[in-house]
Amino acid sequence: MKKIVLGISGSSGSIYAKRIMDKLSNRDDITLGVVMSDNAIINWEIEIGKFNKEDYPFDFYSKQDFNAPFASGSAQYESMVVAPCSMGTLARIANGISNDLMSRAADVVLKEQRKLILLCRETPYNLIHIDNMKKVALAGGLIMPATPSFYSNPQTLEEIADTVVDRVIDHLNINQDTYRWGEQ
Repeated sequence: MKKIVLGISGSSGSIYAKRIMDKLSNRDDITLGVVMSDNAIINWEIEIGKFNKEDYPFDFYSKQDFNAPFASGSAQYESMVVAPCSMGTLARIANGISNDLMSRAADVVLKEQRKLILLCRETPYNLIHIDNMKKVALAGGLIMPATPSFYSNPQTLEEIADTVVDRVIDHLNINQDTYRWGEQ
């Protein structure tokens, strides 16, 4: 059983979190704990429509629930994805400011030398953003800008988002059927 944390921060790009949850919702080999910022829910409803956690078979935790299992390394969650990752969330993670469950979980994943993937969604980046990305990368995290690819000829918004999401799922070491360059 893979144990994964999904943090959903308040930047634009809710479709990335939705597609991750859609793709993992039918898997019985994955435990997914989800924590969302207040702005994440606001942006989800602006960008996608009404958010209803009952639509997903995952455990959702309050952003201040420090009793969530993944607030400690002993729970052995092996990886965490923040999708989308706002620059504020990136800054808190990069500087070790564990003031909510999302930044605490990222801190735990890094200290335990497990996999942290930040799906950064901002443009352009300023030097502070880049320095924070460098800090996270040097600490062992993986920066994955939400930059879609187009060589698979995606036709829908979901297919465009999936060019990013499928790379995230690959980096979580989860088998999936997806477009592979040179194999179609």
